[in-house]
Amino acid sequence: MQGFANFMWLLSLALIVFSGFALLDAAVRREDAYRAADKKTKPFWLVILGLAFVVNLIFNILSFLPIIGLIATIVYMVDVRPALRQVMGKGGGRRGSSSDGPYGPYNGGR
Repeated sequence: MQGFANFMWLLSLALIVFSGFALLDAAVRREDAYRAADKKTKPFWLVILGLAFVVNLIFNILSFLPIIGLIATIVYMVDVRPALRQVMGKGGGRRGSSSDGPYGPYNGGR
């Protein structure tokens, strides 16, 4: 039983760290990036991820509320964060070539 309790404690700690990272990541993104990526608003995601973080701190991993918080955190990390990174110009998408200018690829006047 002690091994199971240790495993559940580690799993709970991992959920707290995961939701805390998502909350911090959402907090440092620009407000206009959320609108440009069409992913709700920054306050919306801060409230959702903040609630997920607090729920993971308070409730046991075996209750259903941390699972809902985990789902919200996963949605942010898998859907919203890559869209924000793409809008802000950081990774995830296709990289431009060395001939790309500020308005797209340079085609040599063709």
